[in-house]
Amino acid sequence: MISFKNVTKRYDNFVAVDNLTLDINKGEFIVLIGPSGCGKTTTLRMINRLIEPTEGAIYIKGTDISKIDAVELRRNIGYVIQQIALFPHMTIAQNIGLVPYLKNWPEKKRKQRVEELLEFVGMPPSEFYNRYPNELSGGQQQRIGVARALAADPEIILMDEPFGAVDPITRTTLQEELLRMQDKLEKTIVFVTHDMDEALKLADKIAIMKDGKVLQYDSPDQLLVNPAHGFVEEFIGRDRLLKQPEYINVKDIMIKNPVTILPERTLTYALEKMRLEKVDSLMVVDESGRFIGLTTAKDVLENFDRAERVSEILTTNVHYVTEDANISQVLSIMAQKQVGYVPVISEDNKLTGLITRSSLVNVLGQRLTV
Repeated sequence: MISFKNVTKRYDNFVAVDNLTLDINKGEFIVLIGPSGCGKTTTLRMINRLIEPTEGAIYIKGTDISKIDAVELRRNIGYVIQQIALFPHMTIAQNIGLVPYLKNWPEKKRKQRVEELLEFVGMPPSEFYNRYPNELSGGQQQRIGVARALAADPEIILMDEPFGAVDPITRTTLQEELLRMQDKLEKTIVFVTHDMDEALKLADKIAIMKDGKVLQYDSPDQLLVNPAHGFVEEFIGRDRLLKQPEYINVKDIMIKNPVTILPERTLTYALEKMRLEKVDSLMVVDESGRFIGLTTAKDVLENFDRAERVSEILTTNVHYVTEDANISQVLSIMAQKQVGYVPVISEDNKLTGLITRSSLVNVLGQRLTV
């Protein structure tokens, strides 16, 4: 959808963006983040030609944007900024409908679109259609800013620290609403922020910038687990592994070869296997590796006199997760169900791994002290 090819922006002797090459796919939510002066806002504003590159080219859907009339380009790209910049002398309806008006939409179509967007951002037209910006709170004004950016149904939306000026509670609400909106509309969004927590919450991919260069361009989970640069690791903060376990995938830290046993094995065999493997539980699978249940040393010892086979004592009502689950989900299961073992199961019900309380603590501890 958007491609930067060797793009540089220079102001006299200062290089704001340095030989940037970056591809953004249709429907992706991309966050640009980095310290002040890293080039993130300059990069964003070059997309709608508010800033022109010194060298290189930017393409939208394969077309060099320098060949497109700048005014027409901007009318087809939504733009939301921190200061909102609603026109104070215009009603809310007029503010939202401005770009459709400039694009010569019929009045009936504009009115319908404004009402539709007001409903979409949770501000009923009957209450807000004819009001003015100074009658709204900061959060409400920001919702109108988002609605205005969506008015002409653009494929691309640029957002430059849009929630930076609102209080933390309103900011969290607006972030949730933006995610809900993106789930429905699947726009291509380029979002600038200085807040790493916000970036991790919203982005499909994050570009971490420093001195005009992108040091790493990756998904949130990969940035957390595999930072490619010392500055990236420092900027993210190691403690976020524990603060945001939803970004750690089960498949990255699970025990990949859990100790298993077939259901027809004897209890004596089960106890001996536990002793040799130094474990107090066994995952029970069939000959094709499909998960059946589990049994523990306590189960075996309590039933040794009345049962012969593992199949007679195994627990089948076991809470499990799939490989694409995250550690937050595992922790929730362990806490709610009071269990110390969570098997990891594939789509065809095969046992692929195991998470235990001790393995979870050990792996997270290693990641935080590396």
